[in-house]
Amino acid sequence: MAVYVRPASLAQALEHLGAAVGAVPLILAGGTDYYPAKVGKPLDDDLLDITAIPELRGVSEAEDHWRIGATTSWGEIAGNAELPPLFDGLRLAARDVGGTQIQNAGTIAGNLCNASPAADGVPILLAMRARVELSRMAQQGQIGRRELALGDFITGNRQTRLAPGELLSAILVPKPRHAARSTFLKLGARRYLVISIAMVGVVLEEAGGVVQGASVAIGACSAVAQRLPALETELIGRRLNAGLANKAKPEHFAALTPIDDMRADAEFRREAALTLTRRALVAAAQARG
Repeated sequence: MAVYVRPASLAQALEHLGAAVGAVPLILAGGTDYYPAKVGKPLDDDLLDITAIPELRGVSEAEDHWRIGATTSWGEIAGNAELPPLFDGLRLAARDVGGTQIQNAGTIAGNLCNASPAADGVPILLAMRARVELSRMAQQGQIGRRELALGDFITGNRQTRLAPGELLSAILVPKPRHAARSTFLKLGARRYLVISIAMVGVVLEEAGGVVQGASVAIGACSAVAQRLPALETELIGRRLNAGLANKAKPEHFAALTPIDDMRADAEFRREAALTLTRRALVAAAQARG
């Protein structure tokens, strides 16, 4: 018989996870990927449902970062008007995650741990230089935590560095040194409810109308979303205006490894990534600061 556990605290969840013998329970943070995959099949997995843990939900601000709880839903992020312009791109990505029902159930940690190359949240969070907080039960009943850069956490298609006994408890977004704005663009075969052909997340920091810091990340064009460091370097020191789009060149996208599939071929994906990036740079330059 499958075992279903829905703890009320992080400590309880980690104790259950650490005590698992044999089959490791599947961590359920929203179920929007799990349940559709089980249609017509028995629900025979041991499940650890973390959606009833208050400390894993919501967005809070610390001195040098923002903390997004693991089970914060995309709907909560999309509707949070109190977040600064740095989060504008993440809000846009949140509105592109399925339909309203999916956004209200799907969680940010579930999106990252699922580690799909087309995960909507990954490119913009990479551009925001996000880190993941991984928790496990340590000695004497204490919770141990470690952090990894998001780019180090996701290692491949459906692959992460989540170790046995760990769960992703939060996403940490560092505060930029300068005023920052961001945006997110996604291309699919239609406007809504679609898997991405290409995505881009852009964050620009500026002072005095000059770019002081830049992050550009591309999704759905490699097994893992990638930042474009050469383009980021090219943008720093430039005037913050629509002319930034001209700095994005085909050679900046050479490291991408897009695939041919039913949605698009590799050449189209690479061209789409370039076009989306140019449009995103214009949008970010014109966004509120």
